[in-house]
Amino acid sequence: MSFIKTSINLSSGVLSLFPLVMLSAKSKKNYKTHDYSQLIKGRDYVFESLHGGIEGHMTGIGKGLKPHDYIVLKHGSSTFRYQIAEIDYYSEPPDMWIALLKRVLVE
Repeated sequence: MSFIKTSINLSSGVLSLFPLVMLSAKSKKNYKTHDYSQLIKGRDYVFESLHGGIEGHMTGIGKGLKPHDYIVLKHGSSTFRYQIAEIDYYSEPPDMWIALLKRVLVE
């Protein structure tokens, strides 16, 4: 009898996790990709490479960039995709920001 009660409690506990998993998967799809690959480094944005390019600090202009969004950059003939780990907007101009980026594999 106690086995049945335990399995019912376990099942309801597992089922309660499904909305969180679905919400987490859905929220990942809301991340935007911001393409800066056609802009000129040093003029349109500043990128400082950290840890051999695995991470970097970037200062740029644009609205609507948020943590977990992606930024596409071109370094020479190679294109890289970074995810925003942290971002802070300047007060003036309000569309200027500085961010900590982490390179991700292109899917």
